[in-house]
Amino acid sequence: MSVPVPGPVPVPVPASPPAPVTAAAPPLVLRNGRLPGSDEIVDTLIVDGRVRRLGYLGQVAAGIRSVDLAERWLIPGLWDNHVHFSQWAQTNQRLDLSSAGSAAAAADLVAGRAPVISMGETLVGFGFRDGLWPDAPGRALLDAATGPVPVVLISGDLHSCWLNSAALARHGHPEHPTGLLREEDCFAVVRALAEVPDAVMDGWADSAARAAASRGVVGIVDMEMDWNLDTWRRRIRGGTDSLRVEFGVYTQHLERAIELGLQSGAGVDGTGGLLSVGAYKVITDGSLNTRTAYCVDEYPGLEGQPGSHGVLTVPPEELLTYLGRAVAAGLRPAVHAIGDRANALALDAFERLGCAGSIEHAQLLDREDVARFARLGVVASVQPEHALDDRDVADRYWAGRTDRAFVLKSLLNAGVTIALGSDAPVAPLDPWVSIAAAVGRTRGSREPWHPEQAISRQAALAASARGRHRVLVGDVADLAVCELDPFGASVPDLRRMSVAATLLAGRFTHTTL
Repeated sequence: MSVPVPGPVPVPVPASPPAPVTAAAPPLVLRNGRLPGSDEIVDTLIVDGRVRRLGYLGQVAAGIRSVDLAERWLIPGLWDNHVHFSQWAQTNQRLDLSSAGSAAAAADLVAGRAPVISMGETLVGFGFRDGLWPDAPGRALLDAATGPVPVVLISGDLHSCWLNSAALARHGHPEHPTGLLREEDCFAVVRALAEVPDAVMDGWADSAARAAASRGVVGIVDMEMDWNLDTWRRRIRGGTDSLRVEFGVYTQHLERAIELGLQSGAGVDGTGGLLSVGAYKVITDGSLNTRTAYCVDEYPGLEGQPGSHGVLTVPPEELLTYLGRAVAAGLRPAVHAIGDRANALALDAFERLGCAGSIEHAQLLDREDVARFARLGVVASVQPEHALDDRDVADRYWAGRTDRAFVLKSLLNAGVTIALGSDAPVAPLDPWVSIAAAVGRTRGSREPWHPEQAISRQAALAASARGRHRVLVGDVADLAVCELDPFGASVPDLRRMSVAATLLAGRFTHTTL
């Protein structure tokens, strides 16, 4: 594609979507709630999907429903700002490989499952992380464990997959020497595995949406590598109404989106305010675990070899062309960049175009680029749980530089807007997990990893709730009710926070009240 690069075109980050205009919930009073960080007891009046009054209400008009929060904490509803929703919905159907500490151990797990796979079906596993394995994945090892059963094992970071010979033949790589596919070859296999009947996938997605609502989630940014407009319109019309959804557009669908006049932040008709157009997503490098994140320095052990700095999947001029095309059409850019060099190049593109947008992951950064995020108005869309998944890999492959990894506090101090997410299924679709990781920089009994980059509970909540850390009059009534004060809970309690209720524009999508 060759198009002129436009001049500066500002593309604002969309605000929280409005309350649904169809099937509006009736007026509701939430009695005896607390606001985070306060012992004050308040009542909340919700009318037409918005918070209209907050404080002591006394008597209200007859016929208005009243729900007693019993002094639980009322907070803004949570968003997961980066998910791959269909893949997340499929995760429960796949063999869990997260416990495998070696290729041999992963093969043993597969060998235990292979006998129950029906003829013609593919055994799919998810969650292996081979960056620290003492042995290497290989097709012969999987073949010995599975025989003729096609096997695809997807890495926990989604940037590589390990296939046996039967699966390699099925997916067009019969001569591949190792069976370990990376980046685009991997993505193609993952997309093919997602081709299940719509009714089946939509059922899984509805269950996943309800599970998300039970964790206080009111909205997601879906970065699935698919044409998500039709998918989500079908799901919502079919009854999936637990979440707001902003859907992303990838390069393979960019021209289609432009022809339809899709613009970031615009709602989709016929979805009751639940579906809106998100960003244009482009992936420019890989991941740290796969050693494909594009970095300034070479990876230890790969010096002098092809790809020793990682993989740059979109050259700078090509990136500029794609982003310019999207921005001119009103689509906000969201650029995947993990390595420090990839982040610098993405910021260069934003600077040359003079537009806002986001960098998805912003994981490994040069110190000078932290200030550039703020100056350019680029949102850092980060996944704090990845810091805990990648800490040992980073200590090995980014030794001496990990003080520049997941620098949430530095970004905030520089005035950068951060948005927290999970990248599910890479991490669980659960904002409390992200909040706990951002606040504590650890899980379990390990010492915090670079605790100087921990952020406050207020900042973490705001980054998970579209900038809100407190419920205010006039807000859309996208709310959650917690059993503990999120501003006072311990890090372990944050991670397992009990959510008593979730409301979407004043309508309960989850409740135990």
